[in-house]
Amino acid sequence: MRAILRSQFGGPDVLEIREIPEPEPKAGHAVIEIKAFGLNHAETHMRKGEWAEIADVSGIECVGLVKSCPGGEFAVGTKVAALMGGLGRTINGSYAEFTSAPVTNIAAIESDLSWAELAAIPETYATAWTCLFRNLEIVSGQTLVIRGATSSLGQAAVNMAVSAGAKVIATTRSKERFALLESLGASRVEIEGPDLSKRIGEAKKLDAVLDLVGNSTILDSLNMLRRGGRACLAGWLGGLAPIADFNPLLQMASGVYLTFFGSFVFGTPGFPVSDVPLQAIAADIAVGRYHAKPARVFRFEEIREAHRVMDANQANGKLVVVI
Repeated sequence: MRAILRSQFGGPDVLEIREIPEPEPKAGHAVIEIKAFGLNHAETHMRKGEWAEIADVSGIECVGLVKSCPGGEFAVGTKVAALMGGLGRTINGSYAEFTSAPVTNIAAIESDLSWAELAAIPETYATAWTCLFRNLEIVSGQTLVIRGATSSLGQAAVNMAVSAGAKVIATTRSKERFALLESLGASRVEIEGPDLSKRIGEAKKLDAVLDLVGNSTILDSLNMLRRGGRACLAGWLGGLAPIADFNPLLQMASGVYLTFFGSFVFGTPGFPVSDVPLQAIAADIAVGRYHAKPARVFRFEEIREAHRVMDANQANGKLVVVI
């Protein structure tokens, strides 16, 4: 089968298509014929050698058809989405014509959406849904700030939070992207920056913050919350550097909740993929409830260009590769 591998760690040009053996069927896994896969910033860190666990074949999510499933959990030919479960990290991932994923990380997803449209859903919407409705426990009428909202995860979160009846204040680094976020239902858009808590009128009154910028802004996010408010850290658009000399006594707001979500836990006992309503999300997208079309679609042979776009932060949404 064809697969995308690295010749070494580095820029997009290290990615190359090679022939490797198809994965063998084994208990607890299903072999998937991949039709399309979404791109994620985690894969740029893997390409550069910055991730702790890196498999030969990258890619943490895909959609496709079940080719084999020794345990019988999924019938051959079932349309499925797969995400995490070690894909791209400890086992070969989705940058290939076939992959073998743990059945705990696979969900049937019957839909008339195109493969490209389906590929924009799994990792992004599963993560957004979990952050909003499990970690932050968002309910109608609450006010939420989404930092880094023009990312694919941010746009999915805006879609879902607005649909759930929350008032969403979104942030971006570019005024040119205000219209995009307003079209998704954000009530207001602010320029992202580490001092947002000093510029936003709702400071100390906010119910929740979904912080996708990361360690460089999370303390500022905590300073915006009302007593009992929640912040969820779930992205590192601002880089992977840790919080310097973090001292909760001196730096952390009192009476607020800090939560974290990393999608690598999907498929573990506490975070089953079956907990996420991917089928219902696909149905909502199909009827236009969420604006979730991929920002750009690439062919398998265009993987280097896709990574260049991702590296340059020019995606403006989810990038998808179709096979």
